[in-house]
Amino acid sequence: MKLKRFVSIPVLSVITLVGFVYYTTLFVFIEDWIGLQSSAGFLNSLIFTALASMCVFSFLVCVLADPGGVPSGFLPDVEDSYASDQETKRNGVVPKKCDKCSAYKPPRAHHCRVCRRCVLRMDHHCTWINNCVGQRNYKPFLLLVFYATAATTYSAAIIISCIIKDWDTGASSTSKTFRIGIGLWITALSLTLGSLLIWNIYLASHNMTTIEYHEGKRAAWLARKSGLSYHHPYDVGFYKNATLVLGSNMLKWLWPTATSHIKDGLSFPTIRESS
Repeated sequence: MKLKRFVSIPVLSVITLVGFVYYTTLFVFIEDWIGLQSSAGFLNSLIFTALASMCVFSFLVCVLADPGGVPSGFLPDVEDSYASDQETKRNGVVPKKCDKCSAYKPPRAHHCRVCRRCVLRMDHHCTWINNCVGQRNYKPFLLLVFYATAATTYSAAIIISCIIKDWDTGASSTSKTFRIGIGLWITALSLTLGSLLIWNIYLASHNMTTIEYHEGKRAAWLARKSGLSYHHPYDVGFYKNATLVLGSNMLKWLWPTATSHIKDGLSFPTIRESS
């Protein structure tokens, strides 16, 4: 069933794009720049292959991993159901019922109209992986963006070096045009992915999802109108936020499947509990 997620134009487009960037970087640009048989060429191809491989691995995990669904028959705890009106306005941590599923959903869970179910700690539905990004696959998604940014940036640096060499050796105008075009395209791709990486690092450092960011903007506006202050209730500090996403063992931070630290997604530490 999960393999059907690969039968998608965006997913197949990503696979084709990765293959194209990998082939042209290694067998066109590195080969033309310093040669794959040289020690420098072998080292550069090894580094780029490692980055590209981790990118593909993270992509496969994102596509195949279940982001986490709400268990059938879930009911909120009695303690979670109790909250004063003032506290509700300040942090929004109250039990909710999904209109479409007609069932209670845990804090931070949202209904995805594409997947047709409620997803735990839902960030967004990503067309490019044909899957939701949620509690159980947010870390591999973050690493996917990281490795994709690193790989395309490395590729862009190699292409720029090749372009400089073409100018020095007096290559044909056709060759220069081809290299400049590919270079501009991959540079633009690396900048786009870099922007997405910065955005997700910001979210992770504040223990916030994309949905919660937009909800928080409205909550902050309503709080200011009422003379109150708003702080994201799940932001428990930079390091704690990082460990909740990546794990407590820093040696495993860059491995997509090192997710044993991920909890059930039914409850989360809040500012009140951490203070």
